[in-house]
Amino acid sequence: MAGSLNKVIVVGNLGQDPELRRTQNGTAVCSMSVATTDYKKGQDGQNQEFTERHRIVARSKTAENCAKYLAKGRSVMVEGRLQTRSWDDKDGQKRYTTEIVANNVQFLNSGQGQGQQQGGYNQQQQPQPQQAPMHQAPGVDDIPF
Repeated sequence: MAGSLNKVIVVGNLGQDPELRRTQNGTAVCSMSVATTDYKKGQDGQNQEFTERHRIVARSKTAENCAKYLAKGRSVMVEGRLQTRSWDDKDGQKRYTTEIVANNVQFLNSGQGQGQQQGGYNQQQQPQPQQAPMHQAPGVDDIPF
């Protein structure tokens, strides 16, 4: 029997501010859209830009922190798994969506010149170390805001 793996890593920029909601039992759920860009040479030899938007869903403390500290334009790295959900719309049509369920969200830069420091949050609610060229980035408890 062969094993399987469902793991996704996306590095990109938020296309809009995160949206925080709560389930009926009070669990925080944050939805985000992360855009990634790829470049390929076209027939004319010029680079063409291809942007893909990825729907991200974070839960619990990760969701709360994403909603609190992230904003449109901010760069993030998201580690998670792909999940496809289905539901019936108001007309009774079956609808599907594929999203990345985030286990770990790393905040890569301040985006939009906001001067925020790097930090990251994961589903286990532990700060994740950041890799910086010259020094270790501060942990979650060191963020000044």
